Order: sequence, then structure tokens, then C-alpha cells
Amino acid sequence: MSQISIDASENSVLVGNASGSSSVVLVCEHASHHIPDSFDGLGLSAEARLSHAVWDPGAFPVAQELSRLLDATLVSSRVSRLVYDCNRPPSAPDAMPMRSEVIDVPGNMNLSPSDREARTQQYYQPFQLELQRVVENSTNPIIVTVHSFTPIYHGALRAVEIGILHDSDTRLADAMMQTAEAHTSTNVQINEPYGPEHGVTHTLKEHAVKYGHMNVMLEIRNDLIETPEQQKDMATMVSAWIADACAQTQSGEGVQCRA
Repeated sequence: MSQISIDASENSVLVGNASGSSSVVLVCEHASHHIPDSFDGLGLSAEARLSHAVWDPGAFPVAQELSRLLDATLVSSRVSRLVYDCNRPPSAPDAMPMRSEVIDVPGNMNLSPSDREARTQQYYQPFQLELQRVVENSTNPIIVTVHSFTPIYHGALRAVEIGILHDSDTRLADAMMQTAEAHTSTNVQINEPYGPEHGVTHTLKEHAVKYGHMNVMLEIRNDLIETPEQQKDMATMVSAWIADACAQTQSGEGVQCRA
């Protein structure tokens, strides 16, 4: 299925708390389940259009609360990851996946090179440029991306509750893991339920690793952040881990990170 014309007037990226004073830059690539009208729902059922395949449930409100607690700028995508997954490069097949877990995506079948390029220009490039701008305007930037994952995947239960993910730079992830182990009974694991081998660290590599900025990717099991109260509690706990990890890994000079 070839896509219908894209609305060039649609703003595909949202920046929250743009004047935040923190060194932390928060990112939520899978914040929205919005599929622009021009895509006719990508051929998905009404149920599928609200499933985890389409977005990361609970991740955006947690990121918003982290933004408030840390006084950090938050950069989020405003379209479904099935339209374009902003945590994937244009060359990756799952940037515009034909299938997500057990859900086929008819609107992503048989995309032509021009279809893929149009989506890349409309959704990926503005997101990357805006995130780059925010990072470049931050003092000693620390990149933290916020995601959620489903408790059951391909029929298997996942025991991990929070994943602390890293690519080649382990500084912040290691420090956060030490804090988590000391202060919670929550099942927290490094590079679970995903890791770099699954292609999930694109944002970290593009905007942090190559520039030497500290960074981490958070994966939170979505049954733990279903309600506003759960989301607030999770953000309160995780913001304290981030602040403590920053204090462990930085001299403090020029770094602003509070909780």
C-alpha cells in the first residue's frame, strides 16, 4: 500500500519546558498513538490503533513529570512509531515496520523508496534537528530517553519491571543501577528487555555517545504506569535515581540536575 499525501503543515515534534534549567534533556520518541488522517489509520483496527504496537503507553506522562521534577526540557514525537519510529535511522526496516509483534501494518506494506523518503523528511528529520538544537543549547547535556514495554511479549511474561539501557557509554546506567539496587525492591535490570543488539539505542548513539554526553534509556513496564498516580510515583522514584547518578558521575561544575 502506497501512502497518501502527507500534510506538510503538521508539526511532528513537541518541545516541553523549553527553558528548563537542568542539564538533563529528556526524550520520548514513542509518546503518541496519533496517526495522521492521510494514512487512513495505516489499515489497523480500532483496537490495534491504541495498542503498544502503536506507541509506548504511559511513557509520555512519566516523561512530563520527570521534566517537571528535574526542570528538564522534553523533546517528544507527535506521531505513532508505526508512521515513523524516531528511535530508528531511515535505513532500518523497523523505522516504518510492516509488522509489530503480532500485528500486521497494512499501511506500511510495499512502501516505495519515495514513500519512505517522504516520511523521513516529514517526521524523522524535524525530530532529529529539534533534538540536536536542544542538546546543543544545553550546558553539559545528559540525554535520558523514556520508553515503556508490554508485560507480555509473544505470549511470554516479562519479570523485569524497569530496564536501564545503555550503548557503549555505561557511566549513567551503571550509576543509576547502583542507586536502584540500594533504594528499591523493584526488579531493575541492565539492557533488558532490550539492548543495543535490538537496534534500540539509535537516539543515544546519535545525540549522546558520539559527542561524549552521558546518557541512558529507560524502559518501564507499562502495567506499572497505567494511572496518573502510578505515573507520578514512578517519575518521583526515577528522578531521584537520575539526580543521584548525576552526582556520582559528575564533578558538579556546570551540571544542573535536581529532583
